[in-house]
Amino acid sequence: MTAASGELAFDAQGLIPAVVQAADTGEVLMVAWMDAEALRRTLETGRAHFWSRSRQALWEKGESSGHRQHVEAVYADCDRDTLLLLVHQEGVACHTGARTCFFTRLDGGQAGARPGTPPASWEAAGGVLEILERLIQSRRAEPRQGSYVSRLLAEGEPAVLKKIGEESAEVIIAALGEGRGRLVPEVADLWFHTLVLLGARGIPLREVLAELARRHRPEPPAPGPAS
Repeated sequence: MTAASGELAFDAQGLIPAVVQAADTGEVLMVAWMDAEALRRTLETGRAHFWSRSRQALWEKGESSGHRQHVEAVYADCDRDTLLLLVHQEGVACHTGARTCFFTRLDGGQAGARPGTPPASWEAAGGVLEILERLIQSRRAEPRQGSYVSRLLAEGEPAVLKKIGEESAEVIIAALGEGRGRLVPEVADLWFHTLVLLGARGIPLREVLAELARRHRPEPPAPGPAS
């Protein structure tokens, strides 16, 4: 990443607002301030850095919580006085524990069932995998008492691999003789524990999806009728 920060319209305090948006879901996660140094470090490291007006200090998002933001792209608006960061969020963005800072609805409409939870329609499009990935990342960054994922991660990678082996065997058994009613949940178990393995290794789901996309070769269109 490179920057032309000298062309940006920083305010009198040398700051510029930055809107942070999830690159995979389009959620607006938070708004923060950046100075020229925060922008420079963000572009150099690929991790979001900001300027804290309350502490008067530079800070990296997730430096204490582990909820880092991996920056995919940085845009300036048409007036060059506001930035947009497209990020891949580890864990949650809000200090309250919500996925996004924007969960307080003021127009009288029905708020979501849980702050920061993506609409249910995203699940039908496969977004549930991203939801599970974020949950695993959150439990990895902040283990929770009574959480199955936290316990499994604490037991270490051999325990995760053992579960994947067990679930793989259950998929085969279900496919051979237990029918659809058992096969679907067993495949779900296998996918879930594979996501836990990726989370334990710090491998984002998007890399697996990118590999699948790389392997996919669309079929050429069928030839039209001879003229």
